[in-house]
Amino acid sequence: MTGWSELTQSALDKKASAAVDLEIKDDTNVADVLEFLGEEPAMHRIMYNEEQVRQGEEIVKYGRTTRNGKRSKRVSKHYACTSCHNVEREDPVLWESNPDTRLDYVKKKGLPFLQGTTFKGIANRESWYNDDYVKKYGTDKIELAHGDLREATQLCAVECAQGRPMKMWEMDAVLAYYWSLQYTLADLDMSTEELDNFSEMIQENKTEESIKFLKSKYFQQSPANFFDSPPDKSVGYEGLQGDPVRGRDIYDLSCQHCHQPDGVSHYVMDNSKMTFRQLKRNITKDSHFSLYQIIAYGTYALPGHRPYMPHYPIERMSLQQVEDLRAYIEQEAQ
Repeated sequence: MTGWSELTQSALDKKASAAVDLEIKDDTNVADVLEFLGEEPAMHRIMYNEEQVRQGEEIVKYGRTTRNGKRSKRVSKHYACTSCHNVEREDPVLWESNPDTRLDYVKKKGLPFLQGTTFKGIANRESWYNDDYVKKYGTDKIELAHGDLREATQLCAVECAQGRPMKMWEMDAVLAYYWSLQYTLADLDMSTEELDNFSEMIQENKTEESIKFLKSKYFQQSPANFFDSPPDKSVGYEGLQGDPVRGRDIYDLSCQHCHQPDGVSHYVMDNSKMTFRQLKRNITKDSHFSLYQIIAYGTYALPGHRPYMPHYPIERMSLQQVEDLRAYIEQEAQ
């Protein structure tokens, strides 16, 4: 998007002059426009300052921060949020969850290809831990986290990161950081025609239609549907031929994000022939060392060994991409 059309700007400015002052430009926050149009503020909407944003960013990226000159206790000694989540935009189209286009996009941007959805725009969503996550965490936990970003973040800290619940000031700091990553109007990539149509809705006081249109430009929730390993691991997912070139991208941007030397996992996946041969030998086994098993199901934290591997929903890694990864491993194992 190169800028708001004069019609759209004029329509919103006229409406703003009759209500509250709202400057409409590319970096105007989507949440501000929605509230201006009459949308109720999100339950997790907060006032925050730059110090809180700094603290929240450090908690998300490093697991701890400083407050009043003192270092806080780590939320988790095993993982940081960025072990599984990006903080930058990772999809070329914000209303599509497509692992194929996402892989191309993150490769171009120099980002990892991860199990969890990005924190970019997380404050603009209306639900979290969607769809099949109830199978993993149960109704009681998901009922709290599904519609409450605070509870979703706590669930992530305790269950996903195998850490402790965050204190209120820490949670406020993380929410402040989330809001610093909210969508602006420029992020929505609207065409001139769409902007003009949006302008007409506003001029005609079609409030509900205006809100619905704006929300249609990005996901209100990230879909998460689980999948199974193939019935016959020696055959793999039937009808799919792996591409080792694409498989290398998966290996580099996904596997090695955690399994590189000095990564968060104790299981190192380097680029040696020995590593690839070991991975190849395990492909057909009924073991979490099989790529089919670990990608589809992950592992669970155990007493005495709390680190684990999260699995990939189908929206985060496609069956084709699993076959691509297999093709690359088998090629490098030769």
